[in-house]
Amino acid sequence: MDELLNFLANEGQAIPIIIVVLVIFSILRGTIRAVKEYERVVIFFIGRFSTVRGPGLTFVLPIVEQAFEVDMREHFLDIPQQTAITKDNASIGIDFLVYYRITNPELATTKVENPVSATANIATTTLRAVIGDIVLDDVLSKREQINDILRVKLDETTERWGMKITTVEIREIDPPAAIQESMNRQMSAERDRRAEVTRAEGEKQAAIARAEGQKQSAILEAEGRKQAQILEAEGEKLSQELRAQGYAKALGAIYLQAKDIDTKTMALQYMEMLERVGSSPSTKFVIPMELTSMIQNFVGNMSMGNVATPSSNGNGKHESDPVKQIAE
Repeated sequence: MDELLNFLANEGQAIPIIIVVLVIFSILRGTIRAVKEYERVVIFFIGRFSTVRGPGLTFVLPIVEQAFEVDMREHFLDIPQQTAITKDNASIGIDFLVYYRITNPELATTKVENPVSATANIATTTLRAVIGDIVLDDVLSKREQINDILRVKLDETTERWGMKITTVEIREIDPPAAIQESMNRQMSAERDRRAEVTRAEGEKQAAIARAEGQKQSAILEAEGRKQAQILEAEGEKLSQELRAQGYAKALGAIYLQAKDIDTKTMALQYMEMLERVGSSPSTKFVIPMELTSMIQNFVGNMSMGNVATPSSNGNGKHESDPVKQIAE
């Protein structure tokens, strides 16, 4: 019994000491803080903004100073699906992501109560305002432009809260069933149209290729005929030149042989020619005037030299003049 009373007496003395130690530890814990690299501590001195501290080890005076930690890393807001009405009165559901980071801890602490909730609310209202100025087709086909518009408008609003909107990404657009069905029909018609256009373009290219082939063939054929005619003309020209050269050589040879021939020899040649003409069955003859005058000269010469001494044949008859016979 005495031992129990002594233990209780000792415990009663230890309790105040434990309480004092806990109070001192709590005060030191609130006074000495290790601020991380991505954090900042906003200090208020007796309710007024004092400074922003960190990163590293910092001291906060108890009772007179209050500290609020601010995370400077980039965060994102998952905005659930929101119903918006387009400019052409089509109701669609859109959900998107908003990426942000705090750039000014003082403004994020003093200018807005809850920056995350405020950003989420302003994002939904801004989305409806932006979609209301765009027709449905543009909403479905111009996501990048809508993302940029939302980012700029949200950044203009959150800038006064010390926040920076880095990216806005539309994740899904859900049009109504009727519009979806109409879009499917439109896509099917568009595919058919593209198929027809592709087929027509192919036929056009094929026709152009055939026409080009025929054109090239005609050009080559005409070029071939041209070359053939040129070669033929050159051959004919060369042949004529060779014939002319042969004829010129023949005339030269004739001239060399005939330049010493007298008129009597030429007359005899003409007489032989007349004999051959006389033996033909024709009844009409054309005799040049030169031939007539040449025969007269020949006959005159022969009369002067040979008519005075006629000879007789074996029958006692005088031979007649051959020229006369030919003339007869």
